[in-house]
Amino acid sequence: MTLKIESVPSERGTTLRLIGRLQLENLDELKSLMKEYSTPLLLDLEDVTLVDASVVRYLGALEAEGIQLVRCAPYIREWIKRETR
Repeated sequence: MTLKIESVPSERGTTLRLIGRLQLENLDELKSLMKEYSTPLLLDLEDVTLVDASVVRYLGALEAEGIQLVRCAPYIREWIKRETR
């Protein structure tokens, strides 16, 4: 399965729901889509099935910039913590 991105507007801002494999080759598409939305922006990672090291570093950088990652799998959360140390 490749990556699918759904936009879910709400009162709190916009949530981008990521579904499938999030890999380096998807980052340009994600970055471009993120520029289209104003903050606050949330990334819902509940249905992400696979990430690679480049994505994990990018997600850590996004959190440092104030982008909220929600419903993130524990293994991805732990990997982000290790990469940002």
